[in-house]
Amino acid sequence: TDGLLVHSENWQALNLLQEKYRERVKCVYIDPPYNTNATEIIYKNEYRDSSWLSLIYDRVSKSIGLSAPDGMHCITIDDVECPRLWIELEQLFGSDNYLGTACIRSNPGGRKRKRQLALQHEYALFFAKNSSTQVSKLPVAPEDKSHSYKQDEKGNWFELRNLRKEGIDSAARPDDDRYYPIYYDPKSGRISSKQELPIQIWPIDSKGVKRIWRRSIEDIDHLAASGEIICQQTKSGYQLYFRYRGGLEGETPKSLWVDAKFSASEYGTPILDNILGKREVFDFPKSVYAVAECIQTMSSMRDCFVLDYFAGSGTTGHAVINLNREDGGRRKFILVEMAHYFDTVLLPRIKKVTFTPEWKDGKPLTQTLSPPGRGRRAASGEGDQKCSERSPRIVKVIRLESYEDALNNLSFDESSGQMALQFEDYLLKYMLKWETRKSETLLDVEKLSKPFDYALRIHRDGETRIQKVDLPETFAYLIGLDVATRRTLPSPSGRGAGGEGRYLVYRGVTREGKRTAVIWRETEGWSEEDYRRDRDFVAAQKLTEGADIIYVNGDSLIPGAQALEGVFKAKMFAGVEG
Repeated sequence: TDGLLVHSENWQALNLLQEKYRERVKCVYIDPPYNTNATEIIYKNEYRDSSWLSLIYDRVSKSIGLSAPDGMHCITIDDVECPRLWIELEQLFGSDNYLGTACIRSNPGGRKRKRQLALQHEYALFFAKNSSTQVSKLPVAPEDKSHSYKQDEKGNWFELRNLRKEGIDSAARPDDDRYYPIYYDPKSGRISSKQELPIQIWPIDSKGVKRIWRRSIEDIDHLAASGEIICQQTKSGYQLYFRYRGGLEGETPKSLWVDAKFSASEYGTPILDNILGKREVFDFPKSVYAVAECIQTMSSMRDCFVLDYFAGSGTTGHAVINLNREDGGRRKFILVEMAHYFDTVLLPRIKKVTFTPEWKDGKPLTQTLSPPGRGRRAASGEGDQKCSERSPRIVKVIRLESYEDALNNLSFDESSGQMALQFEDYLLKYMLKWETRKSETLLDVEKLSKPFDYALRIHRDGETRIQKVDLPETFAYLIGLDVATRRTLPSPSGRGAGGEGRYLVYRGVTREGKRTAVIWRETEGWSEEDYRRDRDFVAAQKLTEGADIIYVNGDSLIPGAQALEGVFKAKMFAGVEG
């Protein structure tokens, strides 16, 4: 799976993802609401700043558990909450793990505000999980270097630099072993350290100051023979140059990001509008290149998880797809968003960008690989082929039961009387545990004999409908299963939904390295003979072969199997009652 899209309130999503992605996420990027008039949230009376900080604190602290030991977090914010957010993040990560702030010119035209300066910038705050983590160097394309890089006959990049050293520690000292003559023959073009050629060249600059060479005398003949040293005649005489092949390994990110590609007004809203083919109600999408730069600042790894639990329009997923197309990486994105535009903006955007990178008025254009200002545009055929090879293949979409859905599915025993009216904390917990023990939202284990028919009452668009719930997938997340295979087989008993019956078998590995098999089947109305047939079928199909842990819904005669209901319920409500 190349990407995971979670339609859910982010606190609930972060809890579901804990076991599966614990300490696996290399990059956490979030662009939370800025707590301004443009992005207000609902606050408790008179607790405006503290409510916002609580929102961020709860979610960031939960996401730290998902972060890898060498993971990094990037949170974007503007002037309104930056001072308070900074203090909060230092409390969460520790002051030693603050790695810096990038000031990004995201709105070159400036956002007009009463009595205040027009706001052109926002901040990206970088924090690490531990003190050994450092920011990554950003890749540098030869075409983007301020000096001139060329390619040799083998296609390798180099820059010609004077062999004479300059700057600090370049002045020759008495008896310096790097102050020596190099010999040159203009007719043959030969260069030698030996006194056998007519022209003698010393490392003396245009002002007559004696300098030293960048290479020792023992290196000269070898470098000259391999063509790494050349001689050119200039106004000040013959000069020796060497092919410098460094400087392309990357450069440390700077704190001021002013490049035009970081502008949201140029590379945020217009890109999104062209992908969707219309203007959707989504304000201030980030520049996809600004987000990509944040990801690369956090990690140079090309195979890692990138998490964004304030996903908005899906810019982070778009940026990850672009990066993989550029460098052939296998980064995977996890995006969480709860708003209605999950289906109208985020999901269509990811689908379209998966198909091809460039769009105009909702229609695909010729595929290219490089963002503005970084590298050359690939030839059309080459770009199409590489783009196709580096595009995502599978993106999973899951939707989680919401808080409102949970309330909508609460049902009380009539015998509980007026208990529901008493809302003291301990009585409420007691009520939820006992009086709602038959509610679907609290996982009615009696219904797991028909796991594929498990349903909830979902309220959407003004009406309530019954919708099936994917219990097997939920259980796989709760136990942190990295699923290797997911097989569907017909039931040998012939009993089950629609009279057909089926098995659903997950095989994979837990975070503790345990090889695990999870077997789901429809057991309603089974007799003892059916359970024996079940045992023999599992053995014949080798469904549990090599497994360290075997889970099965309901009773069974399968050797080594344990009922999953208790584990399911314990994992489902871990921490809820505490």
